[in-house]
Amino acid sequence: MALPRDILCESIMESLADGVFTVDADFTITSFNRAAGAIAGIAPEQALGRKCWEVFHSSLCDGACALGHCIDNDDTLQNQSIFIVRPDGVKVPVSISAAPLRDATGRIVGGVESFRDISDLSRLRKELEGVRTVEDILTKNKALAHTLDLLPPIAESGAAVLILGESGTGKELFARAIHNLSPAAKGPFVAVNCGAIPGQLLESELFGHVRGAFTDAKSDRKGRFAMAQGGTLFLDEIGELPLPLQVKLLRVLQEHAYEPLGSDTSTTTNARIVAATNRDLETMIAEGTFRRDLFYRLSVARMALPPLRSRPEDIPLLAHAFIERQNLIGQKAVTGLSDAATRRLLRHDYPGNVRELQNIIEYACILCSAGRITPEHLPDYLLPKPNTSATPAANAPTTMRAAKYHAAKAALARHNGKTMAACRELDITKDTLRRILQAGPGD
Repeated sequence: MALPRDILCESIMESLADGVFTVDADFTITSFNRAAGAIAGIAPEQALGRKCWEVFHSSLCDGACALGHCIDNDDTLQNQSIFIVRPDGVKVPVSISAAPLRDATGRIVGGVESFRDISDLSRLRKELEGVRTVEDILTKNKALAHTLDLLPPIAESGAAVLILGESGTGKELFARAIHNLSPAAKGPFVAVNCGAIPGQLLESELFGHVRGAFTDAKSDRKGRFAMAQGGTLFLDEIGELPLPLQVKLLRVLQEHAYEPLGSDTSTTTNARIVAATNRDLETMIAEGTFRRDLFYRLSVARMALPPLRSRPEDIPLLAHAFIERQNLIGQKAVTGLSDAATRRLLRHDYPGNVRELQNIIEYACILCSAGRITPEHLPDYLLPKPNTSATPAANAPTTMRAAKYHAAKAALARHNGKTMAACRELDITKDTLRRILQAGPGD
């Protein structure tokens, strides 16, 4: 006797090694097989009835939902690599496929998505490429790879950590990795920039205050130490901390207690302190602007992050990672960097470090929505400066062939590589454009 259709469908779903789930039109999960639960780290019955983004917290859940795109555009998606975040905070790389879900009349009533864990494949690929990775940190640089080797035991220790490095080297990324790999990973990660808050307000921001502590204190207010209870407090730009607050922070590190502003009652804290600065604290100690005892309390474990200009082997690696991120969040199809664009990036000295490279790639992906990024997509300051001493005749194409080629390339750049748009501007056919580009500029 044949099985009823719903029982048959359920049996098929439960037999699959891939995770499979379905949602209705409001993205509420309506089915969730055992494999999905094993990969996502949640029991299937706990996923049912919840919104899919509440379960997965994927890299697409911040506005670029693949399943939503398929439902809205009656489209399918296959083998897109993303990551999901399990309830225990572990990031799992997965390959997903998605499609609309229809009722008996053909009307779209939701969506179905399958996914498989590609952790081993992702790890193997990085190892074969010589990439060292911890959390979201990637490197091929030997010195930074050694720092990454030290990161897990330092995180596990619970000791205070001082992260040193120029602006933009990724100090907060390391601080978050320390938190995520620590016993306090399930607790909060609270960050405060000590250089962005005026000194007279910073004490209240860190330690909180009680009602009446100052004119505008209408009620009690929790500080960042209280918010970070059971987790990690990241004190960025610690070199900007005024001397009076340095004394109070030293006491917290020594006694694990503090008084909110205006209170005479001590409050205990178990928040782990991770501090960072781009300043030379040892020079500041010699100048009397930073306390030596606080420096040694903060730097039980010390990490120095090299600037990007000293690890050029990481520039293509990081650029590729940033391109993948832009593809995910912007629904783009950028395939990588051209050789010429890579050479341009390698010549730059990156005073803004990794953050600057990330901004460069984001800008390039605005201009290049598909295909490879070329030098024309990079910010102007990365391109060679024109030779102003040369005469216009010396810079101009010397043949009709060269003039046609440069006009075609310029039109394509203005239209972000869109062939038909360039053809319309030049008033030529697609075949003519192809012949001009294949012929090149000549000698």
